[in-house]
Amino acid sequence: MPSTIEEKENIVSKFGENKTDTGSAAVQIALLTSRIRQLTDHVTKHKKDNHSRRGLVMLVGKRKRLMKYLRKTDLEKYENVVNELKIRG
Repeated sequence: MPSTIEEKENIVSKFGENKTDTGSAAVQIALLTSRIRQLTDHVTKHKKDNHSRRGLVMLVGKRKRLMKYLRKTDLEKYENVVNELKIRG
């Protein structure tokens, strides 16, 4: 999750249909990407923190499943999310 409420609100307003749309796949992917980037920095600094590493792997898997769903249901939005977040799709 983003470190502040403002960051989360910015992500939701950017990728959601409205400011309360936190459940759509695009918003969830964007929020997970933010959290994944934070955990990646943490795991590179703390190489022996296997508990956080497992959490990171689980978040990446969840994001992958959401991306697969979004690609299947709305290809245009999927491509927009991948380009905006600069992630492989």
